[in-house]
Amino acid sequence: MKYRIEKDALGELEVKADVLWGIHTERAIENFKISGRTIDKYLIHAYGMVKLACIEVNEELGFLNSAKCAVIKSACCAMMNGELDEYIVVDALQGGAGTSTNMNINEVIANYAILKMNGNAGDYSLINPIEDVNLHQSTNDTYPTALKIAAINKIRDLEKNIIKLIESCQNKEKESSDVVKIARTQMQDAVLTTMGRTFAAYADAFSRDRWRIYKCEERMRVINLGGTAIGTGLSAPRQYIFKVSERIKQISGIGLARAENLVDATQNCDEFVEVSGILKAYASNLLKIANDIRFMSSGPTAGIGEISLSAKQAGSSIMPSKINPVIPEAVIQSAIKVISNDSALTTAVSMGNLELNAFMPLIADTLLESLNLLNNASSIFAECIDELCINRNKCSENVNASSATLTALIAKIGYEEAENIYCEMCKSNKTIREIVLDKNIMSEKQFNEFISPEFVMQLGSRKV
Repeated sequence: MKYRIEKDALGELEVKADVLWGIHTERAIENFKISGRTIDKYLIHAYGMVKLACIEVNEELGFLNSAKCAVIKSACCAMMNGELDEYIVVDALQGGAGTSTNMNINEVIANYAILKMNGNAGDYSLINPIEDVNLHQSTNDTYPTALKIAAINKIRDLEKNIIKLIESCQNKEKESSDVVKIARTQMQDAVLTTMGRTFAAYADAFSRDRWRIYKCEERMRVINLGGTAIGTGLSAPRQYIFKVSERIKQISGIGLARAENLVDATQNCDEFVEVSGILKAYASNLLKIANDIRFMSSGPTAGIGEISLSAKQAGSSIMPSKINPVIPEAVIQSAIKVISNDSALTTAVSMGNLELNAFMPLIADTLLESLNLLNNASSIFAECIDELCINRNKCSENVNASSATLTALIAKIGYEEAENIYCEMCKSNKTIREIVLDKNIMSEKQFNEFISPEFVMQLGSRKV
């Protein structure tokens, strides 16, 4: 194994000759053996955009020569396109407010550019990670800017996945609008409803989530790029500060805007809490509805059994033919993780001190992980709903066997008569239909109308 020697303020260190990172990254690898996870790819690609914007503006203003900028820009584009992901190796959780991530990015871009110049990795006389790649920048303005770009791109993906989920629920609503079923409150039989109405409610809940998440992009658009260390723009020329936020807007294709108060935007991270809270709201709906689906599919013979889920895998190593609701279970676990991530993110944001939040890596890791989980969970849950089957016969059996049917008859027979019928049902083991018809309390036509989808779906009650 061949090594090169690199130096920093702490001394010398061996770095593998064939890698694109340098001494700062090498120290971070040694120092931060924490999560075992590397940086989210969306954040890496967004960081490439940020570095490209900075280099282009520095070239335009004459701070770097065009020959040097050409190879650096080539490296930034390679990073944007995912070609350098394997070299961003620092742990997702790290001390230093993300400095190790920024330096890993700087070193990889520098060494890629050096190789483009036919130089040797580590020859920073050609391209310097700090003096050239990081010129007029700080971790404190590049990292949160890259994070917001990454988050916005994931938010856009999530909105698309939620739309698919809404459409899946709406399709099931249409398919089952004529299926009368038992509505349950507090896990007990309550009144009659339709399966279509159940899925319509799910679609409306997800529609609210979709709108809230769409609005999240606005919270992420304000950036502090150009503010350098604490938002004062220390060491960065005034022209650069104005130009770089416009350039990253063009490169990213996102309507980003420079914060009016860069100091505030550098030290305060409450917008991440706001977005995380909205993601938590969506997670709570996913959890509730996935649990409903799991509950309605229970059985298949000794449970509720109103729906059947597509069989995905064997459910047990000891119980033959057992099939479990694995997709709803996976969705529920994803939602629980998102809810817990919100707590961690909120704590990290509130732990910021004075002019900077040192815990940006945790904020980034939890936010981007939550977006990943919700994207994946939404996609598989939409497919699950598309594939599930409505068990019409079982729904009908449940209606005929349940006391909930009596509530539908109250408008015609009154509460006391309904209770009498229930008592007889318990004693005789007859169905409500049989008792009502045997006693001539109403005609079969009237009974059928009271438990019809049209009657069940109406707003309010009416006599027949």
